[in-house]
Amino acid sequence: MQLGFVGLGKMGLNMVTRLVDAGHEIVVYDRDAAATARAESAGARGAATLDALVSALSSPRAVWVMVPAGDPTESTIAALADILSPNDVIIDGGNANFHDDMRRAETLGARDLHYVDAGTSGGVWGLKEGYCLMVGGEEDVCVYLEPIFLTLAPEGGYLRVGGHGAGHYVKMIHNGIEYGLMQAYAEGFALMHASQYRLDIGAVASLWMHGSVVRSWLLDLAARALAENPGLAGIEGYVEDSGEGRWTLHEGIDRAVALPVLTAALFARFRSRETDPFAERLLAALRNQFGGHPITKRDA
Repeated sequence: MQLGFVGLGKMGLNMVTRLVDAGHEIVVYDRDAAATARAESAGARGAATLDALVSALSSPRAVWVMVPAGDPTESTIAALADILSPNDVIIDGGNANFHDDMRRAETLGARDLHYVDAGTSGGVWGLKEGYCLMVGGEEDVCVYLEPIFLTLAPEGGYLRVGGHGAGHYVKMIHNGIEYGLMQAYAEGFALMHASQYRLDIGAVASLWMHGSVVRSWLLDLAARALAENPGLAGIEGYVEDSGEGRWTLHEGIDRAVALPVLTAALFARFRSRETDPFAERLLAALRNQFGGHPITKRDA
């Protein structure tokens, strides 16, 4: 199948490579000419501009957008909408908010363009293992695109989960769950690291991969990380969040669904990015005020 592909970052290039290896005709564009050149080396056809990419595709065209969420995605989709033709399809495979998907589908539909949201999970391992695809959009359009989805996904790893926005909605909750799982592993291993038993926690992680009820791919990755760097030397305890955890909590509030674990996991990431937090300094000051407890001074 023929597909245009915009965005050749750490996931995009691997996705293109997987598609090319399966015999699909992929035309690619990235603002970074070096990234386009790497995709050409993998067998894709490069385009110097979005216009050139669209011109290289036969109607009805399908273009997969794999750029950062927010303004980069908005501007790319808007630019494509201006140069595509009726019945062409835009697929957003990034981490978009499902509310944005519904808005885009309506806006593009008014121009007789189709829109599909494809929640994509797999990270840097997707080239080899395949990508889990959670797809939202019109059923007939998704069926038309299935040769692409089935190539990118491992067996059983693709599902059209509903209409516009449903794909990114399911991916949003997937990532919220991921936050909670990662935090649980992190806290449990931190406690073992601090224990009196001088445990080889990398070996414990590997042990738990065999028959344990807590085994998972994340645990496998933990074992790998600890084997490579047992003390995690040189790694700062600074954890970013990419937005889906926040969106998940907002949806929980809107639906009155309690999400205490996911909330704590997200807030733990916020705390990891603070140095000498104001809240803890206020706690120290309060203990001093009511109980005369000593304060540890720091340089101004």
